Amino acid sequence: MVAVADVERIRGAEVWRLATEENRRLAAALAELDDEAWGRPTDCDRWTVADLARHVLGALEAQASPKELIHQFRRGLPLNRKIDSHHWVDGLNEIQVRERSDLSPGELVERIAAMGPKAVAGRRRTPWPVRSAPIPFGPPIGWQPLTYLLRVGFTRDFWMHRIDLSRAVGTTPELTPEHDGRLVADIVAEWAAVHGQPFRLELTGPAGGRFEQGATYETTTVDAVEFARILSGRAQGAGVLAHPLPL
Repeated sequence: MVAVADVERIRGAEVWRLATEENRRLAAALAELDDEAWGRPTDCDRWTVADLARHVLGALEAQASPKELIHQFRRGLPLNRKIDSHHWVDGLNEIQVRERSDLSPGELVERIAAMGPKAVAGRRRTPWPVRSAPIPFGPPIGWQPLTYLLRVGFTRDFWMHRIDLSRAVGTTPELTPEHDGRLVADIVAEWAAVHGQPFRLELTGPAGGRFEQGATYETTTVDAVEFARILSGRAQGAGVLAHPLPL
């Protein structure tokens, strides 16, 4: 059992190593799809697998190019008044999907694979003054600097979408302790700090681990991937798992 306070957070060179590997894994998973899979619904409201891929490509292109990022803000934010928006980022997601709706599955796969390294390079090039710009995430984490997205936010988003993809098409995602286990441990550490409640948690599967915070004798056992789905609102959780964390 690992005390949450002892979990080393993701920082430094590990940020870019994990981001590069996650981009690669997501691109590889998309490349394996057959034609029928692209029209399947996902856990993301109103998105098919193809829509999910369009969002991923748009996000990668925005990370790689400040010009594209500004374009998406200018075109996407006004859309929040016209769609069923729950968060300001919904408009950006919508414009990412709309503007790439004419791309074929093959074109999406090719461009996502090509943009993965460029997106990581773009994140690394972000000037230090810009990294401190505050971004509103809403409850429970509130305002966070842009560096939060650059360090873990973007990588977690793609990781969750790789899980969405695997569930949509009925495949088993590639999961390893070194990659997925590190992402999950970092998620646990932040989640625990945000809600502050005592818990003992046993996460099963290749991305799992055993964590505790404070004095408690009850252990919650759940698959590591399902744990992340619960925190992100894709599934329901009770007890300590009722505390959310946007992913």
